Amino acid sequence: MVRLIALVGLLVANTIATAQQILPYKDPSLPVEARVKDLMSRMTPEEKFWQCFMIPGDLNNTTPDQYKHGLFGFQVSAATQGAGATQQMLQYNTGETMEALVAKVNAIQKYFVEQSRLGIPIIVFDETLHGLVRKGATSFPQAIGLAASFDSSLMYRVANAIAAETKQRGIRQVLSPVINIASDVRWGRTEESYGEDPVLTSAMAVAFVRAFEQAGIITTPKHFLANVGDGGRDSYPIHFSERYLKEVHLPPFKAAFQQAGAGSVMTSYNSIDGSPATASKWLLQDLLKKEYGFNGFVISDASAVGGANVLHFTATDYADASRRAMQNGLDVIFQTDYEHYKLFIPPFLNDSISKERIDDAVARVLTAKFKLGLFEHPYVETGAKNAADMQANRALAKEAAGKTFVLLQNKNSILPLSSNTKSIAVFGEDATAGRLGGYSGPGNNVVSILQGLQAAAGNTIKINYALGASRENHEWKVVADTCLFTDATQKQQGWRGSYFKNVSLSGKPEAERIDKKIDFHWTLYGPDNLQVNQDYSVQWQGVLKSPVSGKYNIGLEGNDGYRMYINKKLVIDRWQKQSYKQATIPFVFEKNKLYEIKVEFYEPVGNAHLKLIWNAGASNAQKQIEEAVALAKQSDVCIIAAGITEGEFQDRAMLSLPGKQEALIKAVAATGKPVIVLLVAGSAVTMQNWMNDVAGIVQVWYPGEAGGEAVADMLLGKINPAGRLPITVPMHEAQLPLVYNHKPTGRGDDYNNLSGQPLFPFGYGLSYTQFAYSNLQIHAQPGSEDSMAIISCDIKNIGTNDGDEVVQLYVHDELASVARPVMELKNFKRIHLKKGESAMVRFVLSKEALKLYNENMQWVFEPGDFRIMLGSSSRDIRLQRVVEF
Repeated sequence: MVRLIALVGLLVANTIATAQQILPYKDPSLPVEARVKDLMSRMTPEEKFWQCFMIPGDLNNTTPDQYKHGLFGFQVSAATQGAGATQQMLQYNTGETMEALVAKVNAIQKYFVEQSRLGIPIIVFDETLHGLVRKGATSFPQAIGLAASFDSSLMYRVANAIAAETKQRGIRQVLSPVINIASDVRWGRTEESYGEDPVLTSAMAVAFVRAFEQAGIITTPKHFLANVGDGGRDSYPIHFSERYLKEVHLPPFKAAFQQAGAGSVMTSYNSIDGSPATASKWLLQDLLKKEYGFNGFVISDASAVGGANVLHFTATDYADASRRAMQNGLDVIFQTDYEHYKLFIPPFLNDSISKERIDDAVARVLTAKFKLGLFEHPYVETGAKNAADMQANRALAKEAAGKTFVLLQNKNSILPLSSNTKSIAVFGEDATAGRLGGYSGPGNNVVSILQGLQAAAGNTIKINYALGASRENHEWKVVADTCLFTDATQKQQGWRGSYFKNVSLSGKPEAERIDKKIDFHWTLYGPDNLQVNQDYSVQWQGVLKSPVSGKYNIGLEGNDGYRMYINKKLVIDRWQKQSYKQATIPFVFEKNKLYEIKVEFYEPVGNAHLKLIWNAGASNAQKQIEEAVALAKQSDVCIIAAGITEGEFQDRAMLSLPGKQEALIKAVAATGKPVIVLLVAGSAVTMQNWMNDVAGIVQVWYPGEAGGEAVADMLLGKINPAGRLPITVPMHEAQLPLVYNHKPTGRGDDYNNLSGQPLFPFGYGLSYTQFAYSNLQIHAQPGSEDSMAIISCDIKNIGTNDGDEVVQLYVHDELASVARPVMELKNFKRIHLKKGESAMVRFVLSKEALKLYNENMQWVFEPGDFRIMLGSSSRDIRLQRVVEF
């Protein structure tokens, strides 16, 4: 009996021990590969799908079991109280403290670790282009400005600071940086890039990625690949050769993967040689994973997988788009809503995607989660921000801003401003706006240019401000919803819209609704209630109540055909399809009187625009300019902060300053007072119409939260600008695309009515001082792969101010088996020299830097003559020599 009891006790003990045994995938002592293999062996097909699905959101307004199968991760967004989430919810980017966000992240993570079946933690991801897009995070200068610093060590320091603020909040993946080549400055996202050159972009990419990956945060370089196409349009289809892609667009990605260890990559929306980038086997499998040996995971841009069906028309439905993307190498589907999973999950469950491909995708995601340590340390330590760190980051933001400014013109050394300056007139919307650029958080205590000048001037210089002109042309505006009613009772705002699935307004409407105002932009999709993007028509009817009396112009702007009736009389008739036009008529309105109006529109082929516009209550641009001129006459110097409108899906056909800004510049300059134009822009601005009228021009980009302070210091001489253009600035849009590193032409490159040369070349930038170059030395290093040659020269500050010089090394292959660029940047170095000081600048030129893709697309070094060039820009070469290697 005793032996039986002992045996039973032993069995119970063994059972308890077995129950307490750590599952292999939860055992940190095992190799990651073994843990991944064990975990995957326990996963259902549904659980595997959810590791390949990422969305913005959280656990609010969800049922407890909605995420029982797990999830790749969230971009944690604003929400109200809900299941499983903390009750301290504040709006994303508008009031959410770091502490609240950390609590929210931990609550979400706790659900997945403790309540999902396998306890797989999520990855919290976000955007950090030039600072984390969260309240309380530091906003640094925009990416293009950081590239203009030509200082990769500065980029590394900035990225380190951003990474620290990111990790504090529990965010472990960033959808940054943008390392596309800005091959056409009409592209609205040029501001997000590092410019047109693959070597400069690679250097900045490596510095950014390395800082984040060393901090334990996965970077996601984007957009893979070449998502700026004909006309500088975003996400346009490309048909570039493999050679061109490998020579120009791929090097930054390759460097980010192989030199800096980027753990992820995001595909682009565009198609490449006919295949959506999200489903290109050549791009994702053959090139990325096989040739480059990339072992991270590939995510789509938001909703891009479904785009294969909707935009590219290469998939029969969303499930087919999901199948094609995953089978061809995508690992994670990034969507914008939880409910979208229903569209993309079917091929994960019906074997239309091979098991091997699904397992490969899931393994890449799980490997990343294990390497991040999320299984052992899923939660973020709560705690307040370190005030000293935040102060240091703000100081770094100001320092960085000062290094981004590019001095483009400085007639009669107008800058820095004379100590005799007693009054400054400041004009422009961007003098007060404090814009931070695309993909920005709100920043901390953002200082505008006007505020910076006022603080720096103190009581010694009088600062006066007038708007003068804004970026937008406010002579026309969309008729406000407060003026539109369904009928004379005025009980309901808006007009009744009848939507037809034909272009003739015939039959019964497919749908009817109340539209608050007529301001529609149906490009990617048609009207939501029709579910079509072509062959439709709309009729709006209602009354307009005028808020003013007087004779005003009213009409429509958009791509015809459209027509408008006022009090049943046809007043505008552009019913024949032709183009995008504005059509208005003068009309006498009486205040508070009601006018019966009908607007009709049709679209047979898609891409529709339509606005109801008038000039009632519009601003008087001429009066604003006259006020600016009067203020200018009372001042010693005039500063105009002029800006542009750009960003994602905001490409620019014209590169001139928008609105009435050019008129403002010319009017103020006509007073005879010296004018300095500060370009608040992330891309090129044409300035042939006004540059000869002004004394100084400085590209200040979007300089970050402390930018106003740095701009003031630059104007007053405390900062000597030394930024360089990472893009080529054309004289005219007709020259585009225009880059410095093009290949030789078959003949000339001029037009019969315009030069082929740029207004400002790549690498260009002036200083408050001057530098002399001398003593070029080239020492070959035969037999060395890492060092083909040591190149050096002496630089001397021969001016009257301390300052920085950016020494640029360019190379031209004098004779090759295939055409080579006329010149290529191979290295650069930013140095500081006091006035009268000299220094030797030394570069190592590797054999790798001289390789090319030969006729057989082999990456080889071809011995021969190479022209070595050192200079201050791509057009300002100071020293050069032909050397045989």
